[in-house]
Amino acid sequence: MSIDIKAPTFPESVQEGSIATWHKKPGESVSRDDLLVDIETDKVVLEVVAPADGIVAETLKEEGDTVLSNEIIARINEGEVVESAPGSEVETAKEAVDSSGEEKIASPSARKLASEQGIDLHAVAGSGKDGRITKEDVVNTTRAVSPKTQATSSTTSDSHTPMPAPVGERVEKRVPMTRMRTRIADRLLQVTQTTAMLTTFNEVDMHKVMDLRSEFKEDFSKIHPGARLGFMGFFVRAATEALKRFPSVNASIDGTDVIYHGYQDVGVAVSTDKGLVVPVLRNTESMSIADIERTIAEFGGKARDGKLTIEEMTGGTFTITNGGTFGSLMSTPILNPPQAAILGMHAIKERPIAVNGSVVIRPMMNLALSYDHRLIDGREAVSFLVAIKEMIENPAKILLEM
Repeated sequence: MSIDIKAPTFPESVQEGSIATWHKKPGESVSRDDLLVDIETDKVVLEVVAPADGIVAETLKEEGDTVLSNEIIARINEGEVVESAPGSEVETAKEAVDSSGEEKIASPSARKLASEQGIDLHAVAGSGKDGRITKEDVVNTTRAVSPKTQATSSTTSDSHTPMPAPVGERVEKRVPMTRMRTRIADRLLQVTQTTAMLTTFNEVDMHKVMDLRSEFKEDFSKIHPGARLGFMGFFVRAATEALKRFPSVNASIDGTDVIYHGYQDVGVAVSTDKGLVVPVLRNTESMSIADIERTIAEFGGKARDGKLTIEEMTGGTFTITNGGTFGSLMSTPILNPPQAAILGMHAIKERPIAVNGSVVIRPMMNLALSYDHRLIDGREAVSFLVAIKEMIENPAKILLEM
């Protein structure tokens, strides 16, 4: 029986996607839940898996082709099996299982990466449920290979040794921009062309927050499993309290109307290999620092694995981005439309400052608030940033909501 393979149902905010990678080709056997194809949308990469055992009969879309919601992209002949030829990938996998006497459970993406890297799955420790090997496990195993081993393999295999480019030759490579990167570029241009963006700066003394973190981080992790006491929890809570005091910073413009949101949904920018994504913390006004840190950790793991859903990245009334993780000392973050403001955190550096007439060395962080001047006046923007500064420099104010 032939089964139609359809693209997923896209949310209303996503009009179409494109075929990123076919993991199975016509004529290949597939098992139920095997990864067939990656479909890239403006926001996330969606995985389509096989609904049953069988053989890929045909693919109706090529890599790079545009697909619509629920469009048929391939067909599978259910129940058919391809005999494995000696030396084939399937036969090799069987031999590995038979020789060890123990079958290794691995996700399709992990098996594919292990095959590409020449890694024996029996040498990989699985961190998933019931010892299941994930793609991240294979990546970690690849990173664990010593430089000496890599050097030896490169010298013993001429086929993997790149030929040195002739003197004077300048190599160029042209590749199409991914759909996600194209969408990011369009949105950034839209912001610069349709908003009156302005940025105000301030600096914050981090020593009290750092002292709190040093004193309680171990006990915090024990009491709140899955949460690590970092700086982002303090900044999200401080921003939430400041947003309550300055509703226009939490608002957005829709045509000639201003929409004031009676809740605080804070997006946290996360950098991935495919581009910048912004998962959203919902109703941060009712979240504790532990809830914030735990949710951010979950989002970070999903972002690395490409598992964030469109719903998790949709909406948001305010955004925080931390360029300090990459060493940035100062930047002007760009608005995330239709939001009216974005807070930029930066690297913490010790420097001399004046305190009560004396010069002391303190860990200082530069803060930047970019805002839409059509909606937010300079006084409100500066006062908003000062409120965050005061709460971070005196964390008790966050707990007391002062």
